[in-house]
This record gives sequence, structure tokens and C-alpha cells, in this order.
Amino acid sequence: MFKRLEENPTETVMVEIEGTSVRVPAGESVAAVALAHGLIHTRTTTISGKPRAPYCMMGVCFDCLVEIDGKPNRQACMIKVAEGMRIRRQHGAGE
Repeated sequence: MFKRLEENPTETVMVEIEGTSVRVPAGESVAAVALAHGLIHTRTTTISGKPRAPYCMMGVCFDCLVEIDGKPNRQACMIKVAEGMRIRRQHGAGE
């Protein structure tokens, strides 16, 4: 579904997505990395529990909220990946 424009990035970092360690290009957004590695829905809604996924990719819709390093309500599209980052789906309000 998603394909990187640059096939062999020069700089990479190791991150954990839903418990799986993956090496990803440095400088990419958490949302782009999540989508590229099959994490299509990044959160569930508070009331209905329905899945949501990154939509606008520019920080407006808030559908990309994830938990990063144990902190909830992080906008995946606005945060760049960093070495050792732990990324998880957010369930509900993420309190």
C-alpha cells in the first residue's frame, strides 16, 4: 500500500512498533513509519471504540493519536521517529 520514495536511506533508527523492533529511515514521521509497517489504525475512539487512522498527515484531524514511550495523546504525524522510540496504538482517551 505504501512505498518509500528512497529505497536505501542513509540514516536509520531502531524503533519499536506494537512490540516489534524495526529499523526505519531517520527523519520520517511516526505516522508514516506506522503506516509503512502495517499499523493502519493507530487509535480507537473514546465513546464507540471504533478504529481511527492517520488522515490529514498535517496535525489538524487528531486521528493519528498514539502512545509514544508510555505517553498518550501524541500526534503521530507531527513527531519524527527517534532511536529507541516505543510506539503503541492508543485505546480510548489514553489517560
